[in-house]
Amino acid sequence: MDLDIYQVDAFTLQPFKGNPAAVCITQAPLDVSLMQSVANEMALSETAFLSLDDWRLRWFTPDTEVALCGHGTLATAHVLRQQGLLTPGTSVVFHTLSGPLIVTAEKSQLTMDFPRATLDYQVPLPPTLLQALSLKPADVIASAAFGQKLLLELTEEATVVALTPDFTALKNIPGRGIVVTAIAGRRPEDFVSRYFAPWVGVNEDPVTGSAHCALAVYWGQKLGLETMTGYQASVRGGVVRMQLQAHGRVTLSGDAVTILQGTMTV
Repeated sequence: MDLDIYQVDAFTLQPFKGNPAAVCITQAPLDVSLMQSVANEMALSETAFLSLDDWRLRWFTPDTEVALCGHGTLATAHVLRQQGLLTPGTSVVFHTLSGPLIVTAEKSQLTMDFPRATLDYQVPLPPTLLQALSLKPADVIASAAFGQKLLLELTEEATVVALTPDFTALKNIPGRGIVVTAIAGRRPEDFVSRYFAPWVGVNEDPVTGSAHCALAVYWGQKLGLETMTGYQASVRGGVVRMQLQAHGRVTLSGDAVTILQGTMTV
């Protein structure tokens, strides 16, 4: 079997920036074990699989399937636009583990309609977690949980950028993902962030769309804004534009660029 494979850098217009995702679009759904094997072979933080028969979109890390992936969704919509299946001013509905996701093609950007995260501010931070993140209690302004993931607001942008987590220690603490964030200091965006997920085989994700479903809620409440821009301060870096919507939704907008396309024989 031959599979068409694309590699797309999402949340950027520059090759080798943003977050790389692999995209595989087929007419009929693939077997789960095959999708997991392909994702492992691609060795990217996410590989997205879209079946055109039912418009079901699924995302796999090298280790496991995930319920929501922003950059994988953006990359898939970008490939559809590249193939002429999504034109400016039109939308597509993907059926996913997180429910229906609508992506609209603008003139240049793609806008994704995602569910807002629900934040729980009552979850305590174990000292072992701060130690694994190389943080002191004084570095943390606030914390919240969203699902199995944590959000930590740190004192300043420089602290976020300079973090050097102990990923082995993190994996020994129950979790799924951690986003650290701070109000932007030197950068023009509203806030900066980084995202760590060694539990699913991704020590640091370059640009994490799903984390911005929580970041938009957190910073929207704190700054009194409905429209925000965030910069994910990984080595690659990328920009996510957010707008809080009614009915528990948030839109995430970004750019993407294809850097590789080919055929995988399986």
